[in-house]
Amino acid sequence: MKAWSWDRYGPPDVLALKDVDAPGIAPGEVLVRVRAASVNPYDWRHVGADPKLVRLTIGLRRPRPGLIPGADLAGVVERVGDGVTGLQVGDEVFGEVRLGSFAELVAVPQDRLAVKPARLTFEQAASVSMAAHTALQGLRDVGRIAAGQRVLVNGASGGIGTFAVQLAKSFGAEVTGVCSTRNVELVRSLGADDTVDYTREDFTERAGRYDLLIDMVGDRSLARLRRPLTPRGTLVIVGGIASGRHRLLGPAAQVIRGTLANPFVRQRIGTVQWKPNSTDLRLLADLMDKGEVTPVIDRTYPFDQIPEALRYIEKGHARGKVAITF
Repeated sequence: MKAWSWDRYGPPDVLALKDVDAPGIAPGEVLVRVRAASVNPYDWRHVGADPKLVRLTIGLRRPRPGLIPGADLAGVVERVGDGVTGLQVGDEVFGEVRLGSFAELVAVPQDRLAVKPARLTFEQAASVSMAAHTALQGLRDVGRIAAGQRVLVNGASGGIGTFAVQLAKSFGAEVTGVCSTRNVELVRSLGADDTVDYTREDFTERAGRYDLLIDMVGDRSLARLRRPLTPRGTLVIVGGIASGRHRLLGPAAQVIRGTLANPFVRQRIGTVQWKPNSTDLRLLADLMDKGEVTPVIDRTYPFDQIPEALRYIEKGHARGKVAITF
């Protein structure tokens, strides 16, 4: 099969498309023929070991041999392992892996897959998992979102942000999205009740307005991010391009700051740890079937142009997600 791999850290150009053996499957795993994938900052951070903390998980000097990048995927089940229930050969599925989706075939644990909503294309379904999971878990599990709350989404036009706006609305919140001028109409079309054009207004000057702020950008200090919150409001830190400027820790630097500050402030500061699971994927599938959530795709690249897709998303200006077709 064809797959992308890399033998040294660096820009997307270090990736090479190679012929490799098809993966085997263990009990509880499913072999999926990938029909579409999507790219995330998570992917280019692994390719470039940016931040350096990434090296602890995939190789100190160079990536371990045989690693294939990519997390999000959608495709068709080719084979099921022992103990797999609820999925069978021929099912159209979507989900995520830690690494491996930039390949024609990938072995995926059953608990990281769900049946693809019929109304979605493979490209749309492949754009869901990591971004929507992060938004859902940030709002529901960390932010403890409730109907009627006023929620501010910083980075509302990005991959996670476009899902966060829609999910917050599905929870019954009043949503304000922070974005640039060119993305105001997009964010409004996703259901935002209000928008803040950050080129014209500093949202941190809106003192005491919001019950919950979810930040995907990481371009403000914790003190400034807390300013728009009510006295008992909640700040949810996801990270982002700007917060990744710390060479050693990247987005984890802001996460650590938030964790250390939380016991000493009246407002609550929480951080998101991406936890893939099929239960949440099925919930997201149901919301998409109902039309309450729709993936936003900025651009689509063919499988043989994945390095170009990574270069584009690395710039940090994608509107929604960037999909890969196979």
